[in-house]
Amino acid sequence: MTQPHDPRTTELLQYSLDQNTGDTITLEQFLAPLETRAYGFLLVLLSLPNFIPIPIGIGGVSGTILVLVGAQMLYGMDRPWLPRFARNHGFGRTSIEHFVARMKPIFGWLERVCRPRFEQITRKPCSHVSGFLLIVLGVLLALPIPFTNYPFGFLMLLFGVALIERDGILLAVVWTATAASVVMLASLSNAMVSIAKHFFS
Repeated sequence: MTQPHDPRTTELLQYSLDQNTGDTITLEQFLAPLETRAYGFLLVLLSLPNFIPIPIGIGGVSGTILVLVGAQMLYGMDRPWLPRFARNHGFGRTSIEHFVARMKPIFGWLERVCRPRFEQITRKPCSHVSGFLLIVLGVLLALPIPFTNYPFGFLMLLFGVALIERDGILLAVVWTATAASVVMLASLSNAMVSIAKHFFS
């Protein structure tokens, strides 16, 4: 069980930076020492490309990895497994430091309001719900939907922080926000299809 004195999200980020001194840090290097908190930390890392300059098409890669992570949570695996190409994918140290600096106010606020509570929601069998919603979020992220990187990335970030901090209340809020985003996108898509049919009819 996670105790209140366990390292916070920013402390884990800094710990991984301190443990890896190279200019490029791979996902495998990041996740190695984190044990059962690896899922949450991996989600925080996967949110990185949505907040820093990235090549076009990286959303498809991040979305695919997110689907894989969600599927493992849905299946009930205790620790995430990643294929070699994902494990060896490197993040530039300066990019991560820049990300942490930009997000520090948000992390600081989250860490003030987050704490271990209703922890059973963050563990099995409730983790199956998180896995399913992460699969849905990964599919949406992989689709070429404009202007969605930031909101989807923020949802991923909140998922990760909730799991790291073992905050069931925050996780329930993220579940609701993710489901609402899916409903909103579905409604918008139906409206656009209806308008297109009316325009071309």
